[in-house]
Amino acid sequence: MEFTVGSAVRYGWETFKKRPWFFVGSSVVIFVAYMIVGGITSGIDSVLGATPEEPSLIGGLVNFALSTLIGMGVVAFYLAAHDNPETVELSALWHPQPFWKFLAASILVGLAVGIGFVLLIVPGLIAAVLFMFTTFIVIDRGLGPIEAMKESMRIGSGYRWTLLGLIAVLMLIVIAGLLALFVGVLVAMPVSTLAFVHAYRVLSRRAGAAPVAPDARLAA
Repeated sequence: MEFTVGSAVRYGWETFKKRPWFFVGSSVVIFVAYMIVGGITSGIDSVLGATPEEPSLIGGLVNFALSTLIGMGVVAFYLAAHDNPETVELSALWHPQPFWKFLAASILVGLAVGIGFVLLIVPGLIAAVLFMFTTFIVIDRGLGPIEAMKESMRIGSGYRWTLLGLIAVLMLIVIAGLLALFVGVLVAMPVSTLAFVHAYRVLSRRAGAAPVAPDARLAA
């Protein structure tokens, strides 16, 4: 299967149309989860006498840990939704392992992209493209952070410009969703993420990587 920006976006849209209300509902659940985390953090800061301008260290750590768990669930959910769109359930959003690998990978990728943008915009864009699949590889195949970063570079080799174009188009989809108020985001989020996962799956197959997740919870 040839990979193009159009084919990825088309897959995301066609998959969304199979169960539109389910995917909209999943977006609501994810947003509510992040709101709850924000509420918990605010509660901790309030008890400790912190302010939004000067948040507490404990509140920040709790927020970071819980947000990481949500992020892991989102990745696992959309991997399962891509592979089994007709049968995936909301329970796929609970996927707390491998927490430390995912956390380390997120930090390393964030540092690489952040430093790249601080130095110059172009290095930041390059890092974003090189490592864009890292956290998905950690959840999908259980690799460590460094190995996942290397694998992300490998499977994207030869498609850098196409992947950069995909990132740009997906950002435009999300922006369009924001302009259409909250309801638009509920559609834009699953469409864009499913398109992203499709790119990952197609390029993994072309690079010779295992197309099926070894974690049975993703294939359920």
